[in-house]
Amino acid sequence: MSELNGIEQTETDPEILINAFLKDFSEIYDEKDKKRISDAWNYLIGKTLNLKRNCGKPYYLHPLRVARVLAEKHLGADTIVAGLFHNILDVDNDCLPDIEKHFGKEIASICNGTAKITSLKIKSKTMQQADSIRKMLFAMIDDIRVILVKLADRLDRMRNLKFVSLESQKLIAKEVIDIWCPLASRLGMADIKCEMEDLSLKYSNPDAFQQIKTIVAQKKQERADYLNNAVKKIYTATEKAGITVSISSRAKHFYSIYQKMRKRNKDAGELYDLLALRIICNTNAECYTLIGIVHGLWKPMEGRFKDYIAMPKANGYQSLHTTVICEGKPLEIQIRTQEMHNIAEHGVASHWLYKKGTNRDMVKAEDLSIINQLRALRDEDLSNESFFRELKTELLGDSIYVFTPMGDVKELPKGANAIDFAYSIHSSIGEKIIGAKADSKIIPLVQPLQNTQIIEILTNPQAHPTQAQLNSVKTSRARSRINAWLTANDPTYIDKEAQEKRDAEILANTIYSKKVAEEKRKKSREKKKESQYSGKIRVDDLTNFFVTVAKCCSPVPGDPIVGYISRSRGITVHRADCLTFLRIPDIEKRKVSVEWDTSEKKVNEKEEKLKEQELEKLRQKQKEKNQYKKQR
Repeated sequence: MSELNGIEQTETDPEILINAFLKDFSEIYDEKDKKRISDAWNYLIGKTLNLKRNCGKPYYLHPLRVARVLAEKHLGADTIVAGLFHNILDVDNDCLPDIEKHFGKEIASICNGTAKITSLKIKSKTMQQADSIRKMLFAMIDDIRVILVKLADRLDRMRNLKFVSLESQKLIAKEVIDIWCPLASRLGMADIKCEMEDLSLKYSNPDAFQQIKTIVAQKKQERADYLNNAVKKIYTATEKAGITVSISSRAKHFYSIYQKMRKRNKDAGELYDLLALRIICNTNAECYTLIGIVHGLWKPMEGRFKDYIAMPKANGYQSLHTTVICEGKPLEIQIRTQEMHNIAEHGVASHWLYKKGTNRDMVKAEDLSIINQLRALRDEDLSNESFFRELKTELLGDSIYVFTPMGDVKELPKGANAIDFAYSIHSSIGEKIIGAKADSKIIPLVQPLQNTQIIEILTNPQAHPTQAQLNSVKTSRARSRINAWLTANDPTYIDKEAQEKRDAEILANTIYSKKVAEEKRKKSREKKKESQYSGKIRVDDLTNFFVTVAKCCSPVPGDPIVGYISRSRGITVHRADCLTFLRIPDIEKRKVSVEWDTSEKKVNEKEEKLKEQELEKLRQKQKEKNQYKKQR
């Protein structure tokens, strides 16, 4: 774990802090860059000097630690400035124009991107989580430095997780292990990934963490002696071969040991392949010579040799891996050039290494399969929750690499089959697939593919997607394409997820409609028994609408009613408890308030009253006349 400069652990004076930072990285940044970083720091201090975090420490310490993580990666001054500003919008959400004016459009763009991701809530397993992941991943397409800054932010927060509640510790640790660690892995940033995994384990399963830590510490000297003996033998052999190498030894990080414990159902003390050596040489040819030397010293374990030089990982990682039996124990050995080592450590971040010329052959964002996958998905219809769950698994989970007959590499999620492979090439091939060959041998379409297989797809113009294929595929692309075809062409196909969603809407509408009906019945009971209706229907206090009474339920005056805007019959009115009404698509958006009209009855009553008054006057006059005649 990379620790802070000693000054920064106790000092809070802004000037002392920035001077210590610039001194520590004086060999990386020139005077122009140092001034740019200092100006950014002063701008940050101007905004946050008197602000404190919940732990009581100054607000600006976290941004400085984030900048330090980025500087340790030897990233350029722009990325350092973006690190200082990564959460400045929390303090002043109107400062982006000012940042763009003083520090440039790129810095403002990165700040805006990191602020959007910070505001995302990636906790619950809901559509909101899926949408948050989508926004986060798509932010990478525009500028991967947004994600580099957020990874540094997550790493520093994990390093300081002891300052939050136990509940928050577990939630943050889960988020990091589910999202940020796989993402760091896909971007080739192994050191950040490993440290975040160890810290996540520390807070999510402290008992296992302490157990592993104790066992590793107990055997420290024994491990050191074992590795030193192996290193001496390799140095002796390489000197005879005339190859200059540097060798470093290490124990596997705690989370890796924890995963092995779970996979093999053993305690850490029962595991032996926890040690590794890394041999750094100068050329690719020397890498292959060294693998021969190592296998000459110790017997290799069967099936444990991997050539990531000839076939690099999707994140750009290259190395030769082998596991040998040394003194009766498994020993993992990695062999790579210095350039490969830089990529293994920094991953895609190496594209922004500060020193000019160092990134000539480094990993570029546009070369990463995850970026190309995201670009391909950007125009897809991404509205289905399960689609996002698959997208997360597909983009952040384990992968396999298979070849087309032309030698092109295709990356697929672990468990993918030939149908997934066909759709990864083109939808038209996936729709017409009838068979597949792996390494020239016919295989079942649903059989999971294996690493490095050469896959050939057999098609027929008369073939088409089926529901069985839909149930067997693993990739979101294949699933969405098959689902779309079946929806459009197969009248017997029922989209179960869409149906479940619709049933949930109907249930919600039923509950709502019952509530409306009950309220209207209550109002109806409160009216006088002699109340009469005009027969008309009022819509928002007006009666001059074209209204159609639904025949399915035939509501009559006095019944609780509901209405909606139909496409050709004006306002259509149903009984409030009508099942047909509940099944109408988008009913919540189309619904209008309706009620039976009683205003005409009131007018009629008034007219009747006036007529009665007139009649009474006439009767009175007639009575007076009659009295007058009698008197005569």
